[in-house]
Amino acid sequence: MNIVLINHYAGSLHHGMEFRPFYLSREWVRRGHEVTVIAASHSHVRSAQPTCLGTEAREAIEGVHYRWLATPAYSGNGLGRVRNMATFVARLSARAAKIARECRPDAVIASSTYPLDIFPAHAIARRAKARLIFEVHDLWPLSPQVLGGMSKWHPFIATMQVAENLAYRWADAVVSLLPAAKPHMVRHGMAPEKFFHIPNGIAPEDWDAPTAALPAEHQALIENLRRKGRFVVGYLGAHGVANGLDTLLRAATCLPASVCVILVGDGPLKTQLRNEAERQRIQNIYFLPPVPKETVPALLKQFDALVLLWRRCLLYEFGISPNKLFDYMMAGKPIVHAVEAANDPVREAGCGLTVPAESPEALARAVVRLSELSPEERAAMGARGCSYVLERHRYEKLAVDFEYVLQGNLVS
Repeated sequence: MNIVLINHYAGSLHHGMEFRPFYLSREWVRRGHEVTVIAASHSHVRSAQPTCLGTEAREAIEGVHYRWLATPAYSGNGLGRVRNMATFVARLSARAAKIARECRPDAVIASSTYPLDIFPAHAIARRAKARLIFEVHDLWPLSPQVLGGMSKWHPFIATMQVAENLAYRWADAVVSLLPAAKPHMVRHGMAPEKFFHIPNGIAPEDWDAPTAALPAEHQALIENLRRKGRFVVGYLGAHGVANGLDTLLRAATCLPASVCVILVGDGPLKTQLRNEAERQRIQNIYFLPPVPKETVPALLKQFDALVLLWRRCLLYEFGISPNKLFDYMMAGKPIVHAVEAANDPVREAGCGLTVPAESPEALARAVVRLSELSPEERAAMGARGCSYVLERHRYEKLAVDFEYVLQGNLVS
């Protein structure tokens, strides 16, 4: 089968996030399919951008064919990002006939977070007489309305709404990372039988491969805290508004001196969080720089427990599928999960404790409770998480499930 996967933000192990398109495509290639990923040359989530000297560049990565369409660089969520989106969709639309002719796809996947790519995807699929799949990561335009406070009458939002509604009607199938999004999609025109839930996943081989040594700064801090007999809780990821780390700071003030928290990562709120910790003289919280992806397994295994926080948000009533949580589970460590959502993998797996979102007191109590368990009890919790994620979230399995959808079958 020939597959064209359109994802504006697609990355790879060489470029950084977004990883899902690469992992699924690699599995499809291993299963004998031909896969072309079409992405923008510039994305704010990548750690490295591809080289694109003209209007398009081509590259093969582990058997996956990439087409990078030239788009302008940008930062933030302003007009620069909108211009980047518009350029990508325009260039893709102009190449629709050529892509259909050269790739001869049997299936076309529109998967760019925002739904505007459904227009060129539909054109390619129609010309190639291919199945059209709409893959939903986040619900747009609902997400910018809820998170950005944008009016539904804003021209940008109105345009996105038209695209979302058409995507649900045009697509032969809709794949959602969000398990409880079906009612929303039906309200916007999707036939119920089109819905398939295929969550995010993990690649176990990333954990089996030799990992890079921890940066000296990280290793020294953890070893120093170990010598002092501290119970070390870790957070790894972005430091932004959606991550709820202000709740973690407040929780740290409720923790005993024997418990400390290390935050590893970067983001727009990191400086503010560090300054607030210094202002309040919080002695048991530490901030470290981000680490490369290949170092993540070794780092996560250094902690006694891990924490993941969410804010209270209307969007989570449709469910969550966080890559970070699955990495935590693979590390085999107990997890404190502060969330209010339609689903909760931590509770389902029995691999930690779930507390209400935005409650520093409940968060602190859960961390203390884990610290009071025996090492054997914590190890058993962590093992349940690892078993859960290996059983349900291996990309090898998810690619097979997705393949059934591409072929017009039901997910087993």
